[in-house]
Amino acid sequence: MVGNTFPYTTTDWANDIALAHDNGIDGFALNIGSDSWQPARVADAYQAALQSGLDFKLFISFDMSALPCASPNDAAALRNYITTYSNHPNQLIYNNRVFASTFSGESCQFGQDSVAAGWSSQFTQHPDLTGQNAVWFVPSFFVDPSTFGTFNNVMDGALNWNSGWPISLTTDSADSVLSSVGVSLAAVTSSVVSTVSSALSKFVGSTDTDTQYINGLNSMPANGEHRSYMATVSPWFYTHYSPQTFNKNFIYYADSHLYPTRWEALIGIRDKVDLVEIVTWNDYGESHYIGPIEGAQPNSQAWVDGFNHTAWLDMTKYYATAFKTGAYPAITEDKIYMWARSHSRDADAPDPVGKPANFLLTEDTLWAVAMTTAPATVTLSTGIGAPQTFSVPAGMTKLSVPLSPGGVMHGTIERNGQTIVDFQPAGFVFQDSPQVYNFNAFAAVSS
Repeated sequence: MVGNTFPYTTTDWANDIALAHDNGIDGFALNIGSDSWQPARVADAYQAALQSGLDFKLFISFDMSALPCASPNDAAALRNYITTYSNHPNQLIYNNRVFASTFSGESCQFGQDSVAAGWSSQFTQHPDLTGQNAVWFVPSFFVDPSTFGTFNNVMDGALNWNSGWPISLTTDSADSVLSSVGVSLAAVTSSVVSTVSSALSKFVGSTDTDTQYINGLNSMPANGEHRSYMATVSPWFYTHYSPQTFNKNFIYYADSHLYPTRWEALIGIRDKVDLVEIVTWNDYGESHYIGPIEGAQPNSQAWVDGFNHTAWLDMTKYYATAFKTGAYPAITEDKIYMWARSHSRDADAPDPVGKPANFLLTEDTLWAVAMTTAPATVTLSTGIGAPQTFSVPAGMTKLSVPLSPGGVMHGTIERNGQTIVDFQPAGFVFQDSPQVYNFNAFAAVSS
């Protein structure tokens, strides 16, 4: 999110690029908005990538929820980004064209008679974007995939932005699913938590929307080239803005080990997925960042500060390698990952913004993943009640235990009578009386 990089220097970009590259990420999608200072930050990003000496790519993702698109001049501003960086060594070139994407844009006409005419005449087919400036355009248009044929002269593929979360799962839809087993979200007790988890977890591993997008792209009139499908993967989603600010206060379902499970689902269909975009590196306002908390925040400090997510970045290399190569890499170090919300789901706080929509979906649970070099015994303890012990094989094993107020995170890995890992991250206590609602996750890894 370039909009969160106002104080960035070239050194900051260089640090992010090196960190991302070290963790299996091949490039950044630079989401750009309308701020006058953003082009300078984009220039810094490309310069830092060049100076890094790494094979790290960048491409522009036009945020059409912020950028104007009513006139041909608005399109000229977009084309200028393409022509400026088309020859840059770190620009992502895909099928011999300059790769570009969007967030939204399905209503943009650029002064033309239709959306398709606007994007084709003023962007993808415009004379400025020919030859070395020709663009490979993979937008995130929020439209029914069965209508992709409408954009035959516009889209070279599609980004399925919302595929990172099971967004169809809401309080109402979950209760409809749970009614078949005789429970409801509002009445969840410890005795039926496992039933609820089992019923809802199937949404996390689903690739239904991926299939819809792939089928939509495959049904487009042939243009002699394969249409690119770009899926997303994301670890979390929580935003808590009042009606007086951005008026966004909701969660998407992120339990049931969303991040590793979504990666595994994409690896399972990797022959149909051309690119994966991780949502996101630094979108603090929606709590799905995996990079360090730095730069500028969009007034999200109340639910971001102190809630590090780089444990998910550490996990990324394992899954990104498997997606790119088709084989899970060998595990050479025992680790344990843990994450949880900071207060009980049903806690009441003197918070005028109120509880987020769909908060009932989430569970008071400590989620964990054990990364083990060989079979081992993993013990999870919250300091409340008896520890739970699990026998795990070599590899990545997903585990969870309930959380109660006053609980902490504590995990150990033992093998052959020796404790290999003993990890209790500082700074986490599960509360019952928060002052403000915070459905963000505290995430940690043992190394």
